[in-house]
Amino acid sequence: QVQLVESGGGSVQTGGSLRLSCLSSGFNTTYYPMAWFRRAPGMERQFVAVISGNTYSAHYADSVRGRFSISRSNAKNTLYLQMNSLKPEDTAIYYCALGSYYPGFREDQYDSWGQGAQVTVSS
Repeated sequence: QVQLVESGGGSVQTGGSLRLSCLSSGFNTTYYPMAWFRRAPGMERQFVAVISGNTYSAHYADSVRGRFSISRSNAKNTLYLQMNSLKPEDTAIYYCALGSYYPGFREDQYDSWGQGAQVTVSS
């Protein structure tokens, strides 16, 4: 059974940066796409970014393209999300997810989820 555990969340001011990590265990995720989603207060969970398994290509939501960067280290079983130029509207709980279809932009295309990491951006 795969387990995904996010870390690296926190509070920053507008324009700041954070890097989220997602450590996977119990399953070899090397050849599977992994993604980040987020749920803002009062909103549904939304797609942020996805990265493929062995080719390292990526797709981003329009709202984060050019500011966020998704990457992975298969050797460390870790998925990353580097978030720069953060805005108050980026405030949300961020979830990592493991899927089987690339590129997947919907929640139902992912089979396993982490517990989430809170990111708060103040103005």
